[in-house]
Amino acid sequence: MNQEPNTRIHKDAIKAWTVNALLFGLLWFAPVIIYLALAINHNLDAATAWYHGIDWLLFSALFVASVIFYLCTGILFPNLRWKRWKYDVSEKEIDMLRGIIIKKRTLVPINRVQHVDTKQGPIYRKFGLSSVTISTAATTHEIPALDDDTADELRTTISTLVRKVKDDV
Repeated sequence: MNQEPNTRIHKDAIKAWTVNALLFGLLWFAPVIIYLALAINHNLDAATAWYHGIDWLLFSALFVASVIFYLCTGILFPNLRWKRWKYDVSEKEIDMLRGIIIKKRTLVPINRVQHVDTKQGPIYRKFGLSSVTISTAATTHEIPALDDDTADELRTTISTLVRKVKDDV
């Protein structure tokens, strides 16, 4: 097997992924909120106070689990994800290595690339980052969180390599 790729994505990826994870991580609290709403709704017609229908042990377990998942996805995983994400582009292939628990390595032959795009969502735009998406006939691959100049340069490099390979055929 070839040597592992060496090029890292931009360090601001950690900040962007943290913001993204903390925003979407609020969904981890949905079970707690749903349980609380159902428990309160169950006691609305009863003569007892609204909080008597809540199983506080279950509520506490759901809340603690939500906080743990929220902190893991918002603080721990972006750092681990950044440490694992590496890529390299050569004249023959695009080599990508990633994965927190399961390590995944993808080699995309340059002659299989159909088109290359850069994209930027609102959170990436805030940090001046872009992603490069590489499309083949079968699927699309993404190199995330590159600074805008690097992403444009990488898109141009891959496009030039593809034209060079297809002209040789």
